[in-house]
Amino acid sequence: MAFSSWFSRFNSSSSKQHIHRVLHNSSTSSSSSFNHYYRIRHSLLVNEVLNSNKGEKPPLLFSWSSSLLLPLALAVSAGSIALSSQSNFSFCDSRGISVGGKDSTDLDVKGSYKKVSQEFLEELKAICQDNMTMDYDDRYFHGKPQHSFHKAINIPDVVVFPRSEEEVSKIVTSCNKHKKVKALHVEDMDVVVEPGIGWMELNDYLEPYGLFFPLDPGPGATIGGMCATRCSGSLAVRYGTMRDNVINLKIVLANGDIVKTGSRARKSAAGYDLTRLMIGSEGTLGVIAEVTLRLQKIPQYSVVAMCNFPTVKDAADAAIATMLTGIQVSRVELLDEVQIKAINIANGKNLPESPTLMFEFIGTEAYSREQTLIVQNIISDHSGSDFVFADDPKAKKELWKIRKEALWACFAMKPTCEAMIVDVCVPLSQLAETISRSKQEIDASPLECAVIAHAGDGNFHALILFDPNEEEQLREAERLNNLMVHTALSLEGTCTGEHGVGTGKMKYLEKELGIEALRTMKRIKAVLDPNNIMNPGKIIPPHVCI
Repeated sequence: MAFSSWFSRFNSSSSKQHIHRVLHNSSTSSSSSFNHYYRIRHSLLVNEVLNSNKGEKPPLLFSWSSSLLLPLALAVSAGSIALSSQSNFSFCDSRGISVGGKDSTDLDVKGSYKKVSQEFLEELKAICQDNMTMDYDDRYFHGKPQHSFHKAINIPDVVVFPRSEEEVSKIVTSCNKHKKVKALHVEDMDVVVEPGIGWMELNDYLEPYGLFFPLDPGPGATIGGMCATRCSGSLAVRYGTMRDNVINLKIVLANGDIVKTGSRARKSAAGYDLTRLMIGSEGTLGVIAEVTLRLQKIPQYSVVAMCNFPTVKDAADAAIATMLTGIQVSRVELLDEVQIKAINIANGKNLPESPTLMFEFIGTEAYSREQTLIVQNIISDHSGSDFVFADDPKAKKELWKIRKEALWACFAMKPTCEAMIVDVCVPLSQLAETISRSKQEIDASPLECAVIAHAGDGNFHALILFDPNEEEQLREAERLNNLMVHTALSLEGTCTGEHGVGTGKMKYLEKELGIEALRTMKRIKAVLDPNNIMNPGKIIPPHVCI
């Protein structure tokens, strides 16, 4: 309910009416992941005006008449702010909750309570002053949805009542500081983090130190999930994928053993490379509890450039030619004419609706400008036109916004559609051929489909838009996806460059890797997880036997 609507109702209510608090958005169960077992609780506290003739006496936590607080409560759980990882969830104040079985509404709970640090409480006190509570009944009330049969197992340790957006920001920042980053070694250019931290949050933390973590997948991606899928992003052409940027991991195995996969040394020839074994395992071999990451210096200077081509093949050929010069570009992104059309529709732009390449060059100012001029000549040799570049921060941000909002632009173009996203990668020399073949099928299909690519490393995505209520469109989307995957495999490519296997791409692995490779994976899985409790049914096809 909008605040203005609520406030007008409050003003018009009679003195006989009570203010009743309803916990509008809270949950006693969180989305679980094999990669992180941390929970962040947040609640929107909505004041609802109820008639007193219903005979219900509302629980009042504070008097509205003496407070100017916004109707918002932030509940912070101990697990969310723990500075050291644990192999079990943290639970607090369970008050004798019973443990049920499969068909019970009670939760099977194991774990230990981790006390909130006094330092954190003092920070909250400085921000909120008296507008916070640690009273048990208040915390219990905010720890579960109203009118729910689920019992409050993991109740908040603190409930705060911020008075402004600024206070909300400070509280969240404080939570992040106490939760996510365990150790930063500026001189070694590495950082130790919990798996639940997002890459964007991490980079916000690192910026004051002149450092950053160079992988940039989707905005919501967490470090744990990025390790699990061996992801990359647009900067992989310069900095590599997740396997190149993780120094070591701390893993909890299926038997409960905690394994550190390596030291903090930048290189090592000591034993099997357990770090790389775990990266990309998608939670099937163990739970990622801690990650040590390699960091980079924030570039001194950068230039962003954009240009157009008559065909997608011309654009792909230009990208390949650029890489063959040895120029150390940090990004080379390709967008086809459908994607540019979607961006024009979504953002009210007037970009030429033709295949487009986007580049980023980093280094010193002189070096970046030299790179830009060399690539401009390459573009001219491959039928490119409208070459523009920018070094002003606002202009660069505006240009990269075109690429970053690609998926959402497609949804704006087709608001009733969903997207099936193809993620294949081929040797760089085969990129133009792969995209050309795929575009022929796409152009002949009744479905709208946009192509975007990390053209510098041979990874491309097709965003196939279809109506989920139309079975025929779903089948056509699956046909296109299947065709593009097999095209990539026929050119010695892979069925997934960065999104992972899960269950959807298991069917392609035997063709890509061979049955003996899959049997080897199965043997490793059987040794580390003999009872098959770690993300069962993922990656390894069920027909593979040992």
